[in-house]
Amino acid sequence: MTMTQAPMIEHRQAAALTATENERFVDLVRSLGPDDWSKPTDCPAWDVRAMVGHVLGMMEFTCSVREFVHVVRAGGTAAGERPAIDCMTEVQVADRAHLTHRQLLDRLAAAAPRTSRIRRRMPAPLRQVTMPQEIEGVTENWRLGYLFDVILTRDTWMHRADISRATGREMVLTPDHDGLLVADVVAEWARRHGRPYVLTLYGPAGGHFRGGGGGEEITLDAVEFCRILSGRGTGAGLLGQPVPF
Repeated sequence: MTMTQAPMIEHRQAAALTATENERFVDLVRSLGPDDWSKPTDCPAWDVRAMVGHVLGMMEFTCSVREFVHVVRAGGTAAGERPAIDCMTEVQVADRAHLTHRQLLDRLAAAAPRTSRIRRRMPAPLRQVTMPQEIEGVTENWRLGYLFDVILTRDTWMHRADISRATGREMVLTPDHDGLLVADVVAEWARRHGRPYVLTLYGPAGGHFRGGGGGEEITLDAVEFCRILSGRGTGAGLLGQPVPF
């Protein structure tokens, strides 16, 4: 079975979300103290420093054809039976392991607006190109528009949540930004499980959502809901339906 994943939000709106999320991530990293960088995160292989290296690597991955080719080739060579994306992120982290905290921040501050501009200007025909990705044993064809407009922004958002959680900081959340990101996750989650539901998410990024008549009723913090769907928590029932981040 093969499914084609396309973005469900309009490209201009996705570009605005990307720009804001990148700015917020840079602001969070700028606030880190010397003791924060070595703290463990919800991604067991990464402390805060490694996670920042990954996010920086993913931004620079979209800014340079040379970097894109290097990461894809190195990750694919190392993959074997493991998912190529896991090996690609390992390459990104390893390539930036020598950087000081100041250098990480400086390169992040430079890459954030640049990747936002590049992703905003991606031509429509290129956004229609597909790439295979295996999710829960199902091969999906991801349009590049889905990867660049949706997944990369979700990835940065979730890592902002990871670092906020690891360092004891309150995550900056607003309805007009985070609320839209969460609503898009809810829409994809509902489409993937295809069953009726009543969902109440609380917090600044929350809202009330319903699909079909009746169904499972879920009440949860909006960020925690996304954490569970991303695999950072255990979810029963409809919360067992993963969504890519």
